[in-house]
Amino acid sequence: MTKRIKAYLILIFGILFCLAWSAAAPAYEIAPVENGGVITGRVVLNGPVPEPRVFPMVLYAFGEFCKKISDAKGHVVLKEFNVDPTGGLQDAVIAIQDVSRGKGFRSNENRLFAVNCMFHPANTPEDEQFEVDKEGNLVHIHPLVSVMRNKYMLSVLNKDPVIHDAQFYQKETGRRITRFPIPISDKVQRGWVYLDQGKNIAQIICGMHEYMQTWAWIVDNPYFDKTTRSGSYAIDRIPPGTYKILAWHPHLKPIEKIITVPPDGHVELNFEFEASEVVRPIYETQKQFRISPGRNPSVDLLGCEGPFCVKREHDHHTD
Repeated sequence: MTKRIKAYLILIFGILFCLAWSAAAPAYEIAPVENGGVITGRVVLNGPVPEPRVFPMVLYAFGEFCKKISDAKGHVVLKEFNVDPTGGLQDAVIAIQDVSRGKGFRSNENRLFAVNCMFHPANTPEDEQFEVDKEGNLVHIHPLVSVMRNKYMLSVLNKDPVIHDAQFYQKETGRRITRFPIPISDKVQRGWVYLDQGKNIAQIICGMHEYMQTWAWIVDNPYFDKTTRSGSYAIDRIPPGTYKILAWHPHLKPIEKIITVPPDGHVELNFEFEASEVVRPIYETQKQFRISPGRNPSVDLLGCEGPFCVKREHDHHTD
């Protein structure tokens, strides 16, 4: 049996398996919403903003291109908590649970762009991707969170002139559920989003650039929103009823609240996270640089140049 035939068989069995699972699971039904209500509110983070993680660019490929998102000192600084001066928390997901029928999904779920060596949700407006710092410089802000549908295809369009590698993990178990290359191409690359029943958190990391990562909250209905730069959100056309509402942000435990939405009602619902409760997995903590920026720039590492090289004696050989 040729490799091509094997590949086709694997693809066919994968599709059949997904269809079988989809048929077994209760499906969301699109239907007219009468006297629908609206929930609006704000999410804030109380306390000091957690420090960003820092990645020395010398460790990763295509540094000449990717350095455009660096701090001009050889590092990529990944801000995982974007908070405005009043505490508004960006990229928190607000999701209504257990809605079986109602409005339809938007068309741009499960779509990412690879741009400037970062994954960006396709529906993130440009004014949420950049800000002006205290020195008046335009600074790239990484939209950290996406909301995706389970049992649907993830598509990534590469806008960079360098290759990337998408690795999609089911966060609660640490299991990688899909992986696909992202070559230099104007064609969309795809892979399945298929989390286990009851799992909601996924993480997407580039296999070539560790700092190129995004998180995703996986949903089975379209009643959700992601907070803006000010921490605000809005969910509309909600069928009247009582619901469990969940707020989530990476490295924070979800907050759940119960609320009743009356016919044609407008309900305000706010959430507060505490910075003191932020917990990063051990493998994501970084108390210091992996390669110290204070190293002597004259130290050589077999062709490595610049201030971030570390001399390792066992790498130097004599004939």
